[in-house]
Amino acid sequence: MTASIGQSIQRTESVDKVTGRARYAAEQPPIAGQVYAWYVPATVPAGTVENVELADGGPSVHALLWHGNAEKLGDVEDAELHVLQSNSVAYRGQIVAVVLADTLQNARAAAAAVQVRYADVRSPDNTLSADHSSLYAPESVNAGFPTDVTVGDPDAALTTAEHVVDHWYSTAPMHNSPMEPHATTARWSDGVLTVWDSTQAPSGVQGDLATAFGLEPENVRVIAENVGGGFGAKGSTRPNAVLAAMAARATGKTVKLVLPRQALFDVVGYRTPTLNHVRLGADSSGKLQAIAHDSFQQTSTIFEFCEQTSESTRHIYASPNRATTHRLATLDVGTPRWMRAPGEAPGMFAVETAIDELATATGIDPIELRIRNEPDVDPASGNPFSSRSVVQCLREGAQKFGWDRRDSTPGRRREGNTLLGMGVATASYPVLISPSTAAARVEQDGTITVSVAASDIGTGARTVLRQIAADALEVDADAVTLELGDSALPKAPGAGGSSGTSSWGWAVTKVCNALRDQGPLQPGNSAEADTTDDVEAQKELARMAFGAQFAEVAVDVDTGEVRVRRMLGVFGIGKVMNPRLARSQLIGGMTFGLGMALMESGIVDHEFGGFANHDLAEYHIPACADVTDLDAVWIEEVDTELAPMGGKGIGEIGAVGSSAAIGNAVYNATGVRVRDLPITLDKVLTQWSG
Repeated sequence: MTASIGQSIQRTESVDKVTGRARYAAEQPPIAGQVYAWYVPATVPAGTVENVELADGGPSVHALLWHGNAEKLGDVEDAELHVLQSNSVAYRGQIVAVVLADTLQNARAAAAAVQVRYADVRSPDNTLSADHSSLYAPESVNAGFPTDVTVGDPDAALTTAEHVVDHWYSTAPMHNSPMEPHATTARWSDGVLTVWDSTQAPSGVQGDLATAFGLEPENVRVIAENVGGGFGAKGSTRPNAVLAAMAARATGKTVKLVLPRQALFDVVGYRTPTLNHVRLGADSSGKLQAIAHDSFQQTSTIFEFCEQTSESTRHIYASPNRATTHRLATLDVGTPRWMRAPGEAPGMFAVETAIDELATATGIDPIELRIRNEPDVDPASGNPFSSRSVVQCLREGAQKFGWDRRDSTPGRRREGNTLLGMGVATASYPVLISPSTAAARVEQDGTITVSVAASDIGTGARTVLRQIAADALEVDADAVTLELGDSALPKAPGAGGSSGTSSWGWAVTKVCNALRDQGPLQPGNSAEADTTDDVEAQKELARMAFGAQFAEVAVDVDTGEVRVRRMLGVFGIGKVMNPRLARSQLIGGMTFGLGMALMESGIVDHEFGGFANHDLAEYHIPACADVTDLDAVWIEEVDTELAPMGGKGIGEIGAVGSSAAIGNAVYNATGVRVRDLPITLDKVLTQWSG
């Protein structure tokens, strides 16, 4: 039997998706008496709601809910889920009411006719700065990483370093923009709540809804059979799930709520803007003597969220003196959330741009400079790496990309009206594995059904988990059926942090091994597994995925327009489960980085609050035509200190480093260093004109 892992098996659900048989959260068959919900957003940046009423002459509605008549919810930790619980408006666009009508059109029309009376309205305080009066150090940052870490005396080392880079770098607010908007269909029956939700975490949504509505978790069922993208925006419970469930209980009817595209720029999260002060000190050979990275970002007034923006800086280069910090400003904004490669993407843009500037200052090739500062062990913990392939990725990428054709002097390569340049950056992302459970049973026809409450957000989880199960059972993948996307299945962590395959796959491997250990696969045999003890027993090692990103750009000398001609990513990501799906994930992440580098920017409305460009007509994301040659490859990497399958995760790392590689290529092409993303033509032309 040929092993399934490592084969480019077609996606399990591909035919269902292209033929329309795959059902999403808002596509459940209509149920008799179903009603539609449309929410009313706050039109002021900060203040209080005094009254909400429906104007005369509007469409008839089943209900108008606002904080004056909405049911009181349980104490969910995330205050963004306290929907309609308070008269306070924390940011423009926050949900202040919802209307229920027989048709979607009537619900939308009724919402437009709702009149909201506000009081205590004030101008928004929504500008992030490194000296904002509200800045503070949170207790920890995303994923539990420490807020500040200092080793040695970087300030003293910087005063004696032969070469010093000391600059500020910024990234704009970014929006996840999944193809499928956030949507929930909710129904109550005999005290049991069932929701079809567009989520990356069915088990997590189950727990939050149980708490919010005072239920036992087994009386809440969350179904997310198909999810049309999330990129972190659906990584935890969002207000739409709570609002739909509340409306369904209030009316006694099945409620369908689909957030409009504009709402995805207000109430479901976004990548925080960041300010990064990076200081590097090096000796004459380019060896780093000091690294300091201070990051600043924003959170809302109602819930704290802090990305680990400086965390990657703690692991990537060796230096005896290091300092990394995180500071949060509390502003009149919606709560930021995860977005693909949270923290690492903006943080490594800053550091990898600074490293390129150090290469220029020292006259050392950017690849050689990185290799000279390669650590022997993890600088943050002192632990050995389970495997680390940065140097191999850099060298193999340089050979494949044709780095030897790069001219180290900016502005020297020209074709007609364009200047050409190449750039490079490294990438890293931690290997994150969470405990999971799974179950397996042999059916009467001899096939095996494996169950886990995972979520396939378009990455191919169904397919890869079938491959993992097949190898553990020593059967063909066609003999395995995978059940996921339902909180009624064995509890599992959500899809995020590039941890899904490792977390779920470990549980799937364990349960399939247990089933096989029972002897021949006989109908009726079954097994269950929990990896909590296995995950906790892992050795103290630094487990990370790595990569090298390469970009070639062409910059128009008259307009300053930047076009990406080529991008190549070379990655060390452990064992690749399915090459077809892996390449798709990696080039998707690289395209994310391209958008971050050149076009994506939430424009903050400093007068009225919120974002001025809150739709896909004005918030620009990259299309296929924005890069004509995009490729991702990986090195053969065997790491025995990971989950049993040996993979490191691929969803995030493709997005790390690619924006810096593009920015560094722009500098090589033009001599213009843009430190504030995105790199728009006005920023290039302004520096050209002096």
